[in-house]
Amino acid sequence: MTSLCSMIEALLFVSGEPLAAEEIALATRRTQIEIAAAFEELSSHYENSSSGLRLGFVNGGAFLCTDKAHAGVITQLLQPVQQRAFSQAMMETLSVVAYKQPVTRAEIEAVRGVRCEYAVRELISMGMVHEIGRKDTIGRPALLGTTDAFLRHFGLGSLRELPEKELFGRGEITDPTKAIAPEESSIDSNSNNEQEETAR
Repeated sequence: MTSLCSMIEALLFVSGEPLAAEEIALATRRTQIEIAAAFEELSSHYENSSSGLRLGFVNGGAFLCTDKAHAGVITQLLQPVQQRAFSQAMMETLSVVAYKQPVTRAEIEAVRGVRCEYAVRELISMGMVHEIGRKDTIGRPALLGTTDAFLRHFGLGSLRELPEKELFGRGEITDPTKAIAPEESSIDSNSNNEQEETAR
């Protein structure tokens, strides 16, 4: 591994968040072309060695992640820390946001046909959804979109990698959880905590 790759590895480790080639180039005083080449070298190094690390990319930024082959043992280690499950309502809400963003809560409710205050609030607290602006209309409601954490959780490099799906419309959702939910995601379809999710 070259010294530049070693530096990039250290930067990604301490950052904990995706870093763009431009940011790394400024920190290392190298060109973005050199950084891009180092990305390829570092990625190849991880894939061709017994390392449990991998180089991931999201929205043009690089980050360190673990080899999917070790998901089982990692889950076993973290099992004492209870993971928050995605309920069916949360997955449906997340699907609408992913495909229609930027979208308001009222627009989500129009698609799903039920209220979604609880689902939106939980998705925001989990870091899957965030406010990305305000709609220029009466009341200036918040516009919601997905986060980089959403992309990383579902193994996506960008929103362009979302499975193709027809535009949502009122009453047109057909098991949207299958559109974005990875097999390992925890989905609780029997959650009783969503009393706000009542049909209109």
